[in-house]
Amino acid sequence: MNPFQSVQNFIGQANTAFSSVKKVVDIANGVANGSINPLGFMKNIRSANLPQGAMPTFKKRTDAVVKTTRGENDWRVKLSVPPQYTSASNSLLSPLYEKTGGNMVFPFTPSILMTHSAHYNAMQPIHTNYPFQNYQHSAVDAITIAGDFFVETEEDAEYWVAVIHYLRSVTKMFYGTGPESGNPPPIVRLNGYGDYVFNNVPVVVQSFNVELPTDVNYIKTGLSPGASNGNSAPAVGWCPTQSAITVTVMPTYSRGQVSQFNMQDFVSGKYITGNKAGFI
Repeated sequence: MNPFQSVQNFIGQANTAFSSVKKVVDIANGVANGSINPLGFMKNIRSANLPQGAMPTFKKRTDAVVKTTRGENDWRVKLSVPPQYTSASNSLLSPLYEKTGGNMVFPFTPSILMTHSAHYNAMQPIHTNYPFQNYQHSAVDAITIAGDFFVETEEDAEYWVAVIHYLRSVTKMFYGTGPESGNPPPIVRLNGYGDYVFNNVPVVVQSFNVELPTDVNYIKTGLSPGASNGNSAPAVGWCPTQSAITVTVMPTYSRGQVSQFNMQDFVSGKYITGNKAGFI
């Protein structure tokens, strides 16, 4: 190394050491005259040897805000409450109106199995290697929706009760007395995943099953305002804190809708997002 350069390096190191000692002396004088808090004395000593700009800058925290409005960003899977239930807003189904706008909503993303099929009948002439496929019909098979429901509060329990009562109701016909007597179970609308997957699809609920596990806690809740169990005591129910609900629905279209079906319109998307939405 060049002797002159060695001298320069020594002078530089000496200046750095002198600057650090001066900072420590200034800190000590500051503690002595009261301008520096003695509780931070050692912290100031440690930071005295740091080069300029080496102290980290602390970022400002921004509180997370959960949006309560749904609108176009609401892509949750849901089944509508049919209009035939005219008194539903004042019944056990009221949580479905108050919390989710007249829909049974899966609170967490469910697992969905959807099957489309084209059926062919194979014709096998004698002395041929390959059969000829004769098209018969196409079909959209039943859709299976399986989702978890978690209950943490009494309000969650009320919603769980409303969901179970809703599924019980839409799998029954209008039997006996009443203005809709004789009608089959109602058609409801399936929506989910935005405009391109399930957009206002008419379906009937074929079946549902609910798991009531033994290894979870249960929450007590009132079923409806003023209801009693027949002994003048308030009606109550117990809901699992975690359960799985599976619903099987079948897309159902009227004969008039199907007779007006246009394949070119379907391919172009008019049956998915346009005013004819509902076909899948």
